[in-house]
Amino acid sequence: MLQIRIHGRGGQGVVTAAELVALSAFKDGYYAQAFPSFGVERSGAPIQAFARLDQYPIITREQIYQPDFLIVQDDSLLSNEEVLIGLNKKTRLIVNSEKKAAEISRLLKNRITAANITACPATDIALRILGKNLVNTVILGAFVHTAKIITIKSLLAAVTEKFSDKSAEIITKNHAAVLAANQYDY
Repeated sequence: MLQIRIHGRGGQGVVTAAELVALSAFKDGYYAQAFPSFGVERSGAPIQAFARLDQYPIITREQIYQPDFLIVQDDSLLSNEEVLIGLNKKTRLIVNSEKKAAEISRLLKNRITAANITACPATDIALRILGKNLVNTVILGAFVHTAKIITIKSLLAAVTEKFSDKSAEIITKNHAAVLAANQYDY
């Protein structure tokens, strides 16, 4: 079973990101689940969501404490120990940051090697393509590039399905943002 934990701030689309991971995985033939964890959070407050993927039905419903992939949509959250719970040498970290992977590794006191960090300038990509700092689809483009578990085709289809109540322009822009992050030179 592959376990993914996503951290961000309220309003950044963290819950939607987890749903898109699960929907993409389902389209690629996996069993999948996605669920949020939040209480009285408001816009800008730290929140988290979870996704699990497996070739077999998923029975567990607990939070993810030992993620295989840790996606952080706001690098200022890396100073929060709760975000780093369960981080180990095997965890792959995908983070929205302008910093290089080696610098992030040093900031985390080498708890994770630079080789296991994908630093994506998701804010820059989102502002350029979407016109606002909404990085969830962008960071998922980096996730697909790094994880090589779900396909870009399934992620794009999931974006189309999830945003079907939005305009064609919004879907097109989100597709472009996913592809920009997926094709970025990491």
